[in-house]
Amino acid sequence: MRQKIITIFGGSGFLGRYVAKALAAEGYAIQIVSRYPSRAAEVKVSGAVGQITLLKGDIRKNAEVQAAIAGSWAVVNLVGVLFERRRQSFAAIHAQGAERIAKLARESGVERLIHISALGVDQPSGSHYARSKRNGEKAVQAAFPDVTILRPSIVFGPEDDFFNRFANMARFLPALPLIGGGKTRFQPVYAGDVAEAVRRCLTKPATIGQTYELGGLHIYTFRELLEYILQQTSRSCCLVNIPFPLASLEASILEWFPKPLLTRDQVKLLHIDNVVSSENSLQTLGITPRGIEQIVPTYLARYRKP
Repeated sequence: MRQKIITIFGGSGFLGRYVAKALAAEGYAIQIVSRYPSRAAEVKVSGAVGQITLLKGDIRKNAEVQAAIAGSWAVVNLVGVLFERRRQSFAAIHAQGAERIAKLARESGVERLIHISALGVDQPSGSHYARSKRNGEKAVQAAFPDVTILRPSIVFGPEDDFFNRFANMARFLPALPLIGGGKTRFQPVYAGDVAEAVRRCLTKPATIGQTYELGGLHIYTFRELLEYILQQTSRSCCLVNIPFPLASLEASILEWFPKPLLTRDQVKLLHIDNVVSSENSLQTLGITPRGIEQIVPTYLARYRKP
């Protein structure tokens, strides 16, 4: 019997590598589509010979998306950006690109579509990121009604850009910023658990057309997460309260860096909590989430003060 083909857009990214490995372990033939497929080279060796294929493709181009999807049983869209640059706008990636994938998947006869969105995008924050994600969900649902949408909170793992970023900052800075007083609440979810959610959604017909909010075991404030990072790395940085207006002013400068430390849009996102509010969750899928205490210390060890 011919292997079912699953095409993963954004499979070369942090979360995409976990998803690709989880699905390859189930015996599916995996196609990873990325503008920079070489970044997924390490994933290719995690499957059998020829099981994982790397394809170059841009979700802003119809022909490249259509070619990648051809013959696929399922499609997983993980593509997302945290800040805008030139043609890489939130609208182009999160809304128009997602809609393009959904429409072409439906036209190509794809049976299952998993769309990765983000937790809290339906809350009124004024953020362009959140609005584009919300518009993307609506466009995808209209184009592919059977889509399964997953909304993860902050995703953590050895390659993440949250715990690693602040742990690294604590090595060089005397203080870390508590934007808005550090009161924003988060429910960090392990990348491996999100990947398992994707796998289970593809095997459970009951998940068709459903939306799931994915959060970890516990809820933490931004302050509590920074305190945890400092405790795990044996660092003694001060935590300095930065009111939202001042944070926005600072972000107006920082967002021009090649890889911004902070943008004004991210400050807007911090006005709202990032926690699960739906009954559809990891637990609904039969997954017991792993907490940060089980995973994070294993990779923050490299930032510990000697």
